[in-house]
Amino acid sequence: MAQADRFFFDRYGLTENDLEKYLAAALSDGGEYTDLYFEYTSTSSILVDESLVKTATEGISLGCGIRVLAGEQTGYAYTDDLAPAKIIEAAKVAAHIASGPARVSTVGLSAVEALHNFYPVAHPPVDRELAEKLELVQRADRAARAYDARVKQVRVGYADQVRHVLVAGSDGRLVTDFQPLVRLNVSTIAQSNGKSQTGSYGGGGRVPLEFFQGERSPEHYAKESARQAVVQLGAREAPAGEMEVVLGPGWPGILLHEAVGHGLEADFNRKGISAFSGRIGQRVASELCTVVDDGTIPDRRGSLNVDDEGEPTQKTGLIENGILRGYLQDRLSAGVMRSTRTGNGRRESYEHIPMPRMTNTYMLSGRDDPGEILRLIEVKRISYAFLVPAVILFLVQHPRAKETDFASLDFGPAGPFVAGLPANLMEKLTGLFDRLRFYEIVEIEVAASHHDLALAPRREK
Repeated sequence: MAQADRFFFDRYGLTENDLEKYLAAALSDGGEYTDLYFEYTSTSSILVDESLVKTATEGISLGCGIRVLAGEQTGYAYTDDLAPAKIIEAAKVAAHIASGPARVSTVGLSAVEALHNFYPVAHPPVDRELAEKLELVQRADRAARAYDARVKQVRVGYADQVRHVLVAGSDGRLVTDFQPLVRLNVSTIAQSNGKSQTGSYGGGGRVPLEFFQGERSPEHYAKESARQAVVQLGAREAPAGEMEVVLGPGWPGILLHEAVGHGLEADFNRKGISAFSGRIGQRVASELCTVVDDGTIPDRRGSLNVDDEGEPTQKTGLIENGILRGYLQDRLSAGVMRSTRTGNGRRESYEHIPMPRMTNTYMLSGRDDPGEILRLIEVKRISYAFLVPAVILFLVQHPRAKETDFASLDFGPAGPFVAGLPANLMEKLTGLFDRLRFYEIVEIEVAASHHDLALAPRREK
């Protein structure tokens, strides 16, 4: 193993013999498979509000989760104490939950070397001096306030982490990974004539601190956040009713993420509660739509060398030219559905069982010219839509005029504009343009992306 891979062995004295004992204890009451998930996460964060440092935190999370599978039954227990006795105790609890007649023995562990390293960060941001991070945050605060006198409030958040993981399975697989992550985000409020609007922008990924130099500087994110807030001050309320919609690149990827991506996660489909359940091989979208999930894009927030079950990530085709081809699988769902694992087993932490979840989910480029956007719609007032994950609402914002020619617009619409989410949303797509930008969903460490695309009812020629 590489030196970084030996974190738990070097710091906590863990040995392969110990791992084999823990695995044997987990299978002591039966079960078909068991795995151990060791996790050490170091974090730091800074929040500046009203040009004052409101919070600056550092933290460490450490523990081990033990899972036992018996058919569709899962036994799970965890401990935040890596003392051998505590891990054995947790293993026996998990074994008792998933006890059964099956009797399998563990296989001698063998380290599996990663085929790729999608985030070769030698010095993760979490190890850098607090003063360096604070300087980035303060630069963003100053730049946002200097953008326009109408910017009245600025909040800048910085967060980083590094996660060491080790997965050992009763099938003999021993996998480790080192996962850095960093994010800088700027939120602004602009006010004029009693009206307020907000803007938000940021960036990061599995990258070093030097990522925030050059074009991706704190000033870049601050100015874009302020620009979004200021430009919406001149917007008017959007009209009510159904209308044709054009989605720009970036944020609208959340629409794909929520309306389509979650529905393609295998646990929902094996339970028959997804709109896509039992529809493999059927048309579920316009023929223009090809959707993939790709955990192998270098430096991206959603990318991983291996998932939280130790399975290498991959590029998985989900929808091909409108036809549903497959689901995102973890070990449990793949076994039940007699399918192949796709490297999408994700955990919230060592305290939680893995579930099949997205990595970087996006739609492949189309062939239409973005310059034809204005011709494709009759109602030119809505140009940018965003689906709120929990509420299923469309929020309408002012068009990003710097990217597309919206010169014929009378005004920019202001949100929120509420509309129901049509069940046949993907089937209504009438144009897919050749432009792609990724957007990061910060809270759940998954990246989504989208292109310029047009959603409109098909007309008779």
